[in-house]
Amino acid sequence: TPVMDQKNAIIIVTNKLLAITRISVISNAAGLLSKVEEACEMYCRAANMFKMAKNWSAAGAAFCKAARIHSQLQNKHDCATSFIDAGNAYKKIDPNEAIKCLNAAIDIYTDMGRFTIAAKHHINIAEIYEAELVDIEKAIAHYEQAADYYKGEESNSSANKCLLKVGAYSAQLEQYAKAIEIYEQVGSNTMDNPLLKYSAKEYFFKASLCHFIVDELNAKIAVEKYEEMFPAFSDSRECKLLKKLLEAHEEQNCEAFTEAVKEFDSISRLDQWHTTLLLRIKKTIQGDEGDLK
Repeated sequence: TPVMDQKNAIIIVTNKLLAITRISVISNAAGLLSKVEEACEMYCRAANMFKMAKNWSAAGAAFCKAARIHSQLQNKHDCATSFIDAGNAYKKIDPNEAIKCLNAAIDIYTDMGRFTIAAKHHINIAEIYEAELVDIEKAIAHYEQAADYYKGEESNSSANKCLLKVGAYSAQLEQYAKAIEIYEQVGSNTMDNPLLKYSAKEYFFKASLCHFIVDELNAKIAVEKYEEMFPAFSDSRECKLLKKLLEAHEEQNCEAFTEAVKEFDSISRLDQWHTTLLLRIKKTIQGDEGDLK
């Protein structure tokens, strides 16, 4: 059967590897070097067979072996590629091991000056921390590092995407000053770009909500500043909502606050992030019942 053929092939490759890798990889003699290169190739073949058999642990281990041989042979690019392949295999079963492999590849890419590729894999690690390990602080750190690398390579659009992730998580973790700085920075970067300026109002809206949680007066000053910086913000539904919320908050009027949110939400659906921040603001109104219904 195909499965048996695959298993037999893996056994044959593994046995051949055991024979080859008994040879010292330290020697650079021509004959031995070719054997070491053959061993590396066999590890890659074995890894791919393990992948086909969905034996992710064995595939990851074989790719790591190949990466280490590539390293000894000074094949930096191939070494990094093998670590990435190992990381992708380990992602299926062992997130922590996947992160180790991706970090090993990142070290090689940064050493080679390949910062755009390094940034991409920092994002991959951040996504593992988000989805698998639920460690938001570490996800933030990797998004920030990716943003720094993208900025250095003048990939501002990619840098902004990473920064917006950092901003969103910072606000969720009540690190409002950091979130405000990011949203203002990205808003300023996009408001003069004909293709991106439509998004600027959203970033200034988010910055305003973060200000609002900290202090109502801060929010008023911020909204005025954003209107001055970006006149199109004044006519936006987001700006009009903010003014209604500020008025309701000043009057300590829960009903008016809720009604303004419901009216906005009926046309432009508010996501979980916005809803969370609006609830935090609403809770600062006396007599609040803690929902937006």
